[in-house]
Amino acid sequence: SGTYRELDANKYFHDSVNHSAGEFVNGFVHTNGMESVWAVLKRSIVGTYHHVSFKHLHRYVNEVTFRLNEGNVGNHLMDRITTLCHLSLGRQLPYAMLTKGASC
Repeated sequence: SGTYRELDANKYFHDSVNHSAGEFVNGFVHTNGMESVWAVLKRSIVGTYHHVSFKHLHRYVNEVTFRLNEGNVGNHLMDRITTLCHLSLGRQLPYAMLTKGASC
């Protein structure tokens, strides 16, 4: 997809397969993984949040990313909680900042 070409190659790794050429898997590269991520994100919006504003979309995506990264590798629950606590230290989201500006 053209969207992925816009990613900064120094920060993100992206590879692809060419379905038109009959290529569906290239090592660990395939569409199933990304389709699964989108499915989990959509399910969390429909089943849990019901509405997501564009203003806070990145927060929902970060939560789903954390859940997938930490939950699919067999980490013990307490290890995941510890990781979450360490990632949260020193980070604040005051209510005024959360609600500032119009939501889309």
